[in-house]
Parts: sequence; structure tokens; C-alpha cells
Amino acid sequence: MIQKLLIGATRQLAEVSKSPRLDAEVLLAAALERPRSYLHAWPERAPEPEQATRFATWLDRRRMGEPVAYLIGWREFWSLELEVTPDTLIPRPETELLVELALKRLPLDDSSHVADLGTGSGAIALALAAERPPAFFVASDYSRAALTVAQRNARRLKITNIEFREGDWYAPLAGERFDLIAANPPYIATADPHWQEGALRFEPPAALVAGVDGLDALQTIITQAPSCLKSGGWLVVEHGYDQGEVVPALLRERGFIEVSDHRDMAGCPRVACGRWAG
Repeated sequence: MIQKLLIGATRQLAEVSKSPRLDAEVLLAAALERPRSYLHAWPERAPEPEQATRFATWLDRRRMGEPVAYLIGWREFWSLELEVTPDTLIPRPETELLVELALKRLPLDDSSHVADLGTGSGAIALALAAERPPAFFVASDYSRAALTVAQRNARRLKITNIEFREGDWYAPLAGERFDLIAANPPYIATADPHWQEGALRFEPPAALVAGVDGLDALQTIITQAPSCLKSGGWLVVEHGYDQGEVVPALLRERGFIEVSDHRDMAGCPRVACGRWAG
């Protein structure tokens, strides 16, 4: 029965998850192809055999550390249901701060040109495009597999004001100028053991790790941004919790003005913004 399955699953996941009950509910609801509310409304019901088998398989894989999002194939971000695969980074709640800050810099009724570098599942670009229909978006990624996932998300969500382009960072934007460029690049240092532990080890390393100090991608993005920004355009980038001083400093050194850094809901430095005055 559902109630007993959840109790047992929660107990099994307690050692590998910070939210074992939530993980158990999400996995069981997905196995049943029902909303989580169904679990509470019908606690005495028994799953069909194939549903129980699917849940047991997912539970075993979750106990080995595999992220819930990869098991069920989707993750909610900015109230959008996004497909995710091991080819894409799993969107994090803290990245919604980047979306909030970008939206504050994009007029509601303006046909702004916006780029999202390293789009992955398309989370940032799709969230912004859904909120700013008059704007035009370019979402780029060096990974063709990731772009395929992002394109599927756009089609399913019926978001049409995005063009997806393959290439590394600014290469797909050559010759164009944008009002705002957003990026959530890799920013973990190679020597940091965390990216090889827990759920992170299942995510694409290229989307997580960026050189000895974790700044390789951020330095590239900041250094080359002026070649693709309009005068007065904004660069908005996510960074590591311990990079809240160095990333704003890099922006100022490159010549950005109105530089600011913003903390996420956990109180950690997370997103830096700068305006190009050139």
C-alpha cells in the first residue's frame, strides 16, 4: 500500500538524502503517473505490479546517489516543468535568483535581445522568454545533446521566441550585440572533491568544473562580454558561494559599472551583475 511504501522508502533514503520523505513521494508519484496529492488522498491503495517494480528500481538507484531529477526525467524551475537528462545540469533553486535579477533589467514591453550562454536544459532562457514574450533570445551550448533537450523543452512549453545555437560561449553570437547576457557557467575548482561526491558525480563534469580555481569560464565570459554587449547592456552571471568578491572584482577590472553581487536564499553570494558602458 502507498502509505507503507512511503514509510519504508523514507527509511531507506534517510542515509543518502537530506529530504528522504520528499524524494520518496516524488519517486512514487512519478511511478504511479499521478500528482503527489494522490498519495495523501489514497494512502491505502496498492500500486499495480509494474508501478511497484518501477518504484523499487528507482529507489535502488536513488540509494546509490543518483539524483531524483534524472530518475524521473524532469525538474521544476521557475514554475516550468523541464526535461533533464545526464547531458544537462539539473536546474537549482538558487539559479532563480539570476532569473529575477535579469528580469529587473529587461523592460516588460521592450523587444530586447538576450543571450543565455551554456543553456543546458534551457532553464534560464526559457524562464526569461516566458516572462518577456516581446524579447528575442539566443540560447547557446557547446553540447549538441544538451541543446536537443533544451529544444524539446521549448517545443513542449510552446515558447517560440528563442533561437538555439551550438557553440562555445560567445562563438555562436559573433557579430551580434545584446541588451543582456546571462550565464550559469561551471565554477567549481578542479581540486574541490565535492563534484565527485554524492549526486554531483552523476552530472556532466564540463557543466560543473572550471579549472584550478573554478574561474576559467567566468573569466572568459567576463573578458569577452563587451564584444557582444550593446552600450549600457548587462552581464548577469552565477558564481560559487566563495567567489562573491573575486567575480565582482573581475567585472570592475574589465570596465563594467554599476557592479553588484547578490545572495541567494541560503545567504550565500551567488549572482554578480554589471553594466557595460563602452
